[in-house]
Amino acid sequence: MTPVGRTRERGVQTLVLDSPHNRNALSAALVTGLAAALADAGEDTGVRAVVLTHTGTTFSAGADLRDPPDPDALVALLRQIVELPKPVVARVAGHVRAGGLGLLAACDIAGASTASTFAFTEVRIGVAPAVVSLPLLPRTDPRALARHCLTGERFDAAEAARIGLVTAAGDDVDAVLEPVLDGVRRASPQGLAETKRLLTARVLEAFDRDAAHLTALSARLFASPQAREGMTAFLERRDPEWVV
Repeated sequence: MTPVGRTRERGVQTLVLDSPHNRNALSAALVTGLAAALADAGEDTGVRAVVLTHTGTTFSAGADLRDPPDPDALVALLRQIVELPKPVVARVAGHVRAGGLGLLAACDIAGASTASTFAFTEVRIGVAPAVVSLPLLPRTDPRALARHCLTGERFDAAEAARIGLVTAAGDDVDAVLEPVLDGVRRASPQGLAETKRLLTARVLEAFDRDAAHLTALSARLFASPQAREGMTAFLERRDPEWVV
């Protein structure tokens, strides 16, 4: 069974993260499936925009610690979202952690329900938000990002909107995104593609400049003794040895 569902309505292709057993964690299978679905949407002239959403109460729990994707594959997926010649709109009605926040930042527009929560939990397992920083740093408030990445604390949808991680939040995420989807349906394909190219230029500069270094950093950190302790503690539902 594919971990990514597909539906379409009036030119909007909806891709659904559907891996409930691991709370839509970024496994090798999910990353591969999402990349394939995005490629199909990018080539389909009948698709005006893509909505990225999820089943269950979690948009994505971050990297799958039992079946992690290759760092190069994750970089390629994030870049694919940024480079897709059609708007990619995130629809979040649940929780987002760690690597899942990279997906949000890569999207052009993101709407979230007020029930959603967010956290950069990498620091708590001994790693860093290395690869996901590529789309995050050019698009979010640096002071707020420093706080949330260094502490791993949870924050709400209002804060996510304030710092630029999401575009807007509301009690009903579909109501939040209704005018967005109406707008892209009224826009020309050429206009959307060229406007997106202008808007994503700085983000792609970060990929060109830093992707190789950050991919290597991610691989080194995940192979480290502290990361092994952090991931083991997480899976065993206990504090890691460094907590004071």
